[in-house]
Amino acid sequence: MSRIRTAVFPVAGRGTRFLPATKASPKEMLPIVDKPLIQYAVEEALDAGAERLVFVTGSSKRAIEDHFDTDAELERQLAESGKHDLLALVRDIVPPTATCIFVRQGIPLGLGHAVLCAKSAVGNEPFFVHLADDLIYSEKVGCLRQMRMHFETHGVSVLGVETVPHDQTASYGIVAVRAEDSGAQRVTRIVEKPKPADAPSNLAVVGRYILTPAIFAKLEHTRRGAGGEIQLTDGIASLLADEPVHVLPFTGIRYDCGSKLGYLRATVEYGLRHPELGESFRAYLQNVWER
Repeated sequence: MSRIRTAVFPVAGRGTRFLPATKASPKEMLPIVDKPLIQYAVEEALDAGAERLVFVTGSSKRAIEDHFDTDAELERQLAESGKHDLLALVRDIVPPTATCIFVRQGIPLGLGHAVLCAKSAVGNEPFFVHLADDLIYSEKVGCLRQMRMHFETHGVSVLGVETVPHDQTASYGIVAVRAEDSGAQRVTRIVEKPKPADAPSNLAVVGRYILTPAIFAKLEHTRRGAGGEIQLTDGIASLLADEPVHVLPFTGIRYDCGSKLGYLRATVEYGLRHPELGESFRAYLQNVWER
């Protein structure tokens, strides 16, 4: 069984729900306390064993490449100022053992097309797909590492899922599953953003995937679907005819940072957990509540 070495980050979307903040800055660079969303995503992938980080970018996403590049001038200034703690933070954004690869998605044709753009960088290996605006807090084992452990046992594609309110199915890819003898849950059907009346369940795919390289051939023949885009969900639906796909209800708390409310919730809760700021921030919030 091939080891998972590559993580793909589709980051070409414009983040229109956060305009004007995202007019010149990618939504993946929005900070949660003191780190941008994309850095949380990279850290989760590195923790799961990724060594190649493939960013599928668009024309307005240079800030992401700059964030993961070396800034010699900044490092020099921090060193000369004796700010060695900050210097370590800047230098340790990506370890020297990891490789960053940037692939341009010339025309934003959807998540499936973004994943297909990464084909040459991924090669003939299984790989992670991580959507940075789905931030998942796991106290012990990160979501992608949980999924990697499942993959190592079963050797099939894995989708991270959670149960959502039935009236919200039109915002997600929704799966129907059946239990295998091993106890694993195998996908029998997957539908992109179905109306509640048409949804096969309320089990939603939420921004974490392990996919086998067979997905690329499916995406190459996938026609535009919901929203006029090439949907990853449709590619996975085609994959079901050829090989098993499992779901994993991960352990953790998901924050939908693609929405303003989800982003604010993440900011508050990560702030409360912050080792330096948590106690004073909690006192501040308590004071605000009592006004």
